[in-house]
Amino acid sequence: MEVLIVGAGPAGSTAAYYLAKAGIKTTVLEKTAFPREKVCGDGLTPRAVREIQLLGLPHTEAAGWRRNKGLRLIAGGRSLELPWPELSDFPGYGLIRTRLGFDEALARHAAAAGATVLEHHSVASALRNDAGRVTGVRAHVLDGAGRKTGESRDFHADVVLAADGNSTRTALSLGIEKRDDRPLGVAVRTYFASQRHEDDWMEGWLELPDKAGNPLPGYGWVFGVGDGTSNVGLGILNSSSSFGKLDYKQVLRDWTAGMPAEWGFTEENQVGQIRGAALPMGFNRTPHYSPGLLLLGDAGGMVSPFNGEGISYAMESARYAAEVIAGARREAGAGPAAFDNTLAGYAGIIRAKWGSHFTLGRVFAQLIGKPAVMKLALRTGMPVPVLMRFVVRMLANLTDEGGRGFEDRVIHLLERLAPPAANQTGSVAAAGKPSAPTIS
Repeated sequence: MEVLIVGAGPAGSTAAYYLAKAGIKTTVLEKTAFPREKVCGDGLTPRAVREIQLLGLPHTEAAGWRRNKGLRLIAGGRSLELPWPELSDFPGYGLIRTRLGFDEALARHAAAAGATVLEHHSVASALRNDAGRVTGVRAHVLDGAGRKTGESRDFHADVVLAADGNSTRTALSLGIEKRDDRPLGVAVRTYFASQRHEDDWMEGWLELPDKAGNPLPGYGWVFGVGDGTSNVGLGILNSSSSFGKLDYKQVLRDWTAGMPAEWGFTEENQVGQIRGAALPMGFNRTPHYSPGLLLLGDAGGMVSPFNGEGISYAMESARYAAEVIAGARREAGAGPAAFDNTLAGYAGIIRAKWGSHFTLGRVFAQLIGKPAVMKLALRTGMPVPVLMRFVVRMLANLTDEGGRGFEDRVIHLLERLAPPAANQTGSVAAAGKPSAPTIS
């Protein structure tokens, strides 16, 4: 059995690791070369840290991983420091790690497990047989500067995983378009040489004004990287009338210009350009399973509308995909229909895991897109730390599956009342406490 993975980001490399460990021949095609930069806040919540632990990926401070205690929220002249909750299903700390180092560490971890990682291979389209089943991909071979060499290669496999991010040429080549009924976000960020580079908290600013002074639906962040720089950026949802009408790079410049001079968030201290990227949210590309093809992470719109977090969901989707593929391999002897029926279960699994949470996130995105609602929420919420602790847990999707605490029960009730997002096919699996996959 062979599996082909398009993209060596968090989703692709995580899937490659688990599949290779299970003895499944796995090839990953990555269009760039490591180390390579990605637009991201570089912040990993306990949900993402759990996936790193399950992978067995070392994440020591000496190797560039910085632990943080929780979130510091700033709005309305107030500042609240909210530690990560103490839960049995998640670790009690977050991490800061630049994508420059994080993605490479994941890819090398997968390669050490036995996966083949081919850099400078830009996938142009999926390949299908006469029955319409995906059987592989066609890739352009690039030179060291990322330019086409004129050589193309066809790769074939029993299963293809599209983990090629928001652009997802693999899915687009099959006519799988994004859904406009899902939230969309945009993020911009840069780095500054700053004395704040060793901050123990992930800092979120909840008031970002538009030209009229109304709060935008989103937040700004300041994350200390620990290498002498801070990652400073902002994420904005498309639920505001201002979306698409603002220069978000200028919004970032204006916001940082009002910060204390001693923080060093000035043009002369800026390290690299301000860069931006789209955030595909709430399952905005479906179906997540087509015969022979699974969509992972950003390629399937698996970014939370609540907080713009995508890394944890990318890695989780990869873990579920690896489990499903291992199950399909066991069913292969029963024939192609049984094999594909098992693979189709992937769509139901991720819908059961996050569908209701993403539905609530869509409602949240619509509400905070109204300036009056946003102002009221900040005015009433910030003075009540116990309420903000609940909000943080809700937004970060941090609850124990079998939790009996009041906050867990309320969040689970809200999610039970919300219909799961996305119209998927496949069986819905019961959500249980995660473990490292036991796949054979």
